[in-house]
Amino acid sequence: MNSEAESEYVDFVTHHANALCRTAYLLCGDRRRAEDATQEALIRMYRMWPRLQRKGGVGAYARKVVVCTTLDGLRRRSSTEVVGGDGYFAAEADPADPLDVLESRIMIMQALAELPARQRACVVLRYFDELSVDETAEVLGCRPGTVKSQTMRALDKLRVHPALADLNLAGTGRLI
Repeated sequence: MNSEAESEYVDFVTHHANALCRTAYLLCGDRRRAEDATQEALIRMYRMWPRLQRKGGVGAYARKVVVCTTLDGLRRRSSTEVVGGDGYFAAEADPADPLDVLESRIMIMQALAELPARQRACVVLRYFDELSVDETAEVLGCRPGTVKSQTMRALDKLRVHPALADLNLAGTGRLI
């Protein structure tokens, strides 16, 4: 790879690595696994960088690799392990946070952790990464109708989840 392409790759990583890691974390609930999935995606991208630049869609490819790597890791996970929060978001409170309380984030992570992997991926990509139905379908390698049905089922489960009942998220326009 020439120095210009390498510089562009470094620039991409600098500007997108945190968002990719956040997506992976929301999918798996484990900071270390999220970092591993992100690192794996960035390694794959480095190997293919010149070709990716010619084709375009670098961000979409990166997100797809992160999602696939994270979901593959979840499939391999032991059935005795439970996805849970480890404080990834708890480093410091954001005063502009619409939920206003870090405990809310923990409750949301716990509720997300109880969803099947495909439903969790749909919710994360649609509501946290703010992708359209078509973009989400492309990332997950499925049809838009599948994204809609999986998202609907996930939101139905989240609406009746006991941990989220006290949050009153309906008025915030967030998640459910």
